[in-house]
Amino acid sequence: MSITLKQIEALHWVVQLGTFDRAANRLHTSQSAVSKRIMELEATVGVPIFDRSQRGARLTEQGEHLLALSQDMLDIQDRMMALKDAGTMPARRLRLGITELSALTWLPRLISVLRETFPTLEIEPDVDTSRDLYARLQEDELDLIVIPECFVDPEIVSDRLAEVGNVWFARPGLVKSRRALTLEELAAYPVLIQGRRSGSGLFVNKWLKSQGVAFPRVLSSDNLTTVLALAVAGLGIGYLPRQCFRSMVTEGKLVTVPTKPSLPLVPYSAMYRNDRPSMFIAKVVEIAKEVCDFSVQFQA
Repeated sequence: MSITLKQIEALHWVVQLGTFDRAANRLHTSQSAVSKRIMELEATVGVPIFDRSQRGARLTEQGEHLLALSQDMLDIQDRMMALKDAGTMPARRLRLGITELSALTWLPRLISVLRETFPTLEIEPDVDTSRDLYARLQEDELDLIVIPECFVDPEIVSDRLAEVGNVWFARPGLVKSRRALTLEELAAYPVLIQGRRSGSGLFVNKWLKSQGVAFPRVLSSDNLTTVLALAVAGLGIGYLPRQCFRSMVTEGKLVTVPTKPSLPLVPYSAMYRNDRPSMFIAKVVEIAKEVCDFSVQFQA
């Protein structure tokens, strides 16, 4: 047997009004119907709710505890019933996990459109590494994340948003040759790569391994801007999103280093748990597809 809302309402009004008869009048039913609901509730929870050795409707200790718990169900019912009279959508919360690249590029546009579409929405963005974001999504600590497609779980839905092209960058003068380098020739230089907590790092490192390449001198960081800073400082050749950082080439701080083969495109997806079906999350993903653009850094 399961607990019903009618049983909870019967308990509430018997306690509020003091007798089964008054509760029956309030609920527009008979006293016997109220008594039956209370007995069914007692049978379901397995404890006596009212002390029948006393006069009047006096709760047992277990009954007082049950009454306190039941108030949450009544409160939820009131909020649900209030929806039909509400002039605006109820407040919602979006726990959004994104990586550094999204934060540097299209996150402000996404937040702007979400606020226009859902005026009462509370957005809680969290910038972290792909591995940590994915773990927190699995633990139901985030509602939606946008990361490279580097993890697979049957309980996680992955909806692709875009693909990001990376290219090798270096400080001007570090590489003398102007022709495309082979990956073996690239290994002659210190190489700057993203680490194992970075989704892009996992994706590219897996590809490099498939090419049979092992770099003897590696500087690794999970932080994208750290890799950028090390490249500008001339400490090695690093791969970065081509379009996002093309202004660094225009300003003469970096030059592109062509390689053969070139780096693969890194797919980015919106991911959410498949046991949380939601029209709201589906709408957020559609908006993300419309505004997603990794090519230009956000300018305040």
